[in-house]
Amino acid sequence: MTALAAEIVVAFAVLAGVFGLVIGSFLNVVAYRVPAGIPLTRDSRCPECDTPVRAWQNVPVASWVALRGRCAGCRTPISARYPVVEVVTALAFAGIAAASLNTSSVPFGPTVVVLVAYLYFAAVSVVLTLIDQDTRRLPNAIVLPSYAVALGLLALACVAGADWGSFWRAVLGGALLYAFYAVLRGIRPGGMGGGDVKLAGVVGIYLAWLGWGSLAVGAFAAFVLGGVVGLALLTLQRAGRHTAIPFGPWMLVGAWIGILAGEPLANWYTGLVVA
Repeated sequence: MTALAAEIVVAFAVLAGVFGLVIGSFLNVVAYRVPAGIPLTRDSRCPECDTPVRAWQNVPVASWVALRGRCAGCRTPISARYPVVEVVTALAFAGIAAASLNTSSVPFGPTVVVLVAYLYFAAVSVVLTLIDQDTRRLPNAIVLPSYAVALGLLALACVAGADWGSFWRAVLGGALLYAFYAVLRGIRPGGMGGGDVKLAGVVGIYLAWLGWGSLAVGAFAAFVLGGVVGLALLTLQRAGRHTAIPFGPWMLVGAWIGILAGEPLANWYTGLVVA
């Protein structure tokens, strides 16, 4: 990579990271309001004293630091999760944007539209992880529209020049992963939530767009991660055999393993088996 190309990647990643900070701030609002049934259009207020949040108090990360992690009105502590989510989202957006310029390692596709699709999935991954951890739910209000957004953007990318074969593979991959989770839920209803089944279809779309290897690795990684975490919690006596452990976060982490490294891992494994 030339010096100029490297500078372009860095600048693009920085811009995406700044955008990610803003989106992360919004995701904090979504994670709190959607499960509570509070309209997203309502102005921001302190949940304790009902003091309106001013514009300067909504600046990602900086406002939390300036307020020293407390409400400007009643001084109630503001969770450190807010700036953490903003930073994590910013880093995710920056990383995805940088990777998208290096299509030899991460085949996001030839158009900006595909990048937008994966940035959307990153945002959805963050907010659904927060909500599932808090409520053990994956709201339809977020999951179901994600089908339309994913398929719409990927179809638009194909109109702009991407391979239609990738689109139809994405459709089939989403249907297959949805069916697989539906079967698991049918076999053991208490072990798999309906939200997990619905999310599986969305995950399958994004994984299969990149290839069957990405789909296989991403799907498998979710169960490995979920199993390891569950076993660790049992060993540490932080959970019992009947404790409900949210699986959505591990589906999403597994999906990103498949997106970022699925094809190389699948090719490596296939080489071992064939050899």
